[in-house]
Amino acid sequence: MVYTPAEVRALTPVRETIEKLTLLPERRDFFLCHAWDDRAGAAKELYDQLQSRGVSVWFSEVDVRLGTQLLREIDKGLAKSRVGIVLVTPALLLRLKGESIADKELSVLLARDQLVPIVHGTTYEALRDVSPMLASRSGLSTVENPMTVVASKLAELVAVSTIA
Repeated sequence: MVYTPAEVRALTPVRETIEKLTLLPERRDFFLCHAWDDRAGAAKELYDQLQSRGVSVWFSEVDVRLGTQLLREIDKGLAKSRVGIVLVTPALLLRLKGESIADKELSVLLARDQLVPIVHGTTYEALRDVSPMLASRSGLSTVENPMTVVASKLAELVAVSTIA
């Protein structure tokens, strides 16, 4: 896998944090934060790509059962996940401008050193206008790499840390 120097700088602190965590039962590799509008599109694509690589992902479309409290289930998912992925799309940028569930998830993820933004269908400049804190985190972009390569890089990130 080939990484740019910026990707190495962005992912090294995340990898170091992951290595410090012990694997607990029910621990997920990733928590996927996304806009509601992306659940059947880009978020599902990323989820499927990660799952096909043997990576465990907390994804609301799969993990929130009917009749359960959405915010409580999200809270549990955040607590059990080693790394947060924020799928930054035009729909997410719109959601972050108002009060939304994605906004709450993002607040939790920003407080941890386990956050990788994935910019898809938009730019870091557009993200900076909405969330300068998230835009300050280096991550991956589907402009530079297709979703398949992004998923491979993410899978490698957690695979390396589980071997250590």
